[in-house]
Parts: sequence; C-alpha cells; structure tokens
Amino acid sequence: MAYAILHRFKGGTKEQYEAAIARVHPPGGLPAGQTYHSAGESVDGWVVLAVWDSEESWTSYRNETLMPGLQELGDKGLPGPPEEIGWEVHTELKG
Repeated sequence: MAYAILHRFKGGTKEQYEAAIARVHPPGGLPAGQTYHSAGESVDGWVVLAVWDSEESWTSYRNETLMPGLQELGDKGLPGPPEEIGWEVHTELKG
C-alpha cells in the first residue's frame, strides 16, 4: 500500500532544500520506491511531500540515504528534525 510522508522544516529555505535534494536524490529523478515528490515554500519555512510505494520503502530510504545525507550537509541542508506526518494512502486521484 502506498505511503505518504509530509515534512515541515521551520526556517528552511529553497537553497537548503536544493542542497539536500542534490545530496539525497539521484540526478533528475526519484529514489527507488518514491512515486511522487512535491516541495515548496510555506509561511514559516519549507514543506516536502513524498509518496512511496510502501512504508518499508520510505523507512529504508530514510535510514540508509536521507538521514546520513542530511547529517553530512550540516547547516547547508534543511534544519531538523522536521515536523513529520506519515500515513497510508487511502485515496489517490490523478488528473
């Protein structure tokens, strides 16, 4: 079952997001298991929404790629830890 994850980085910037994506995503694409990625500026920082083919894919990516990559970036990456909300996708509509 698909799994969605929303991260809210208070105080995060576009530059920090772009540095993070360059470190933790393959060039020009999505990591294995990720089916959707959207990000943008919010009232108080930066928000990222990703949909994965399963919660297990997300957990593996988080532990093996995302967290180590963000730690390597230090202050050049998004401030953390982010607020995190995850859920099993019940409905997914596409236009």
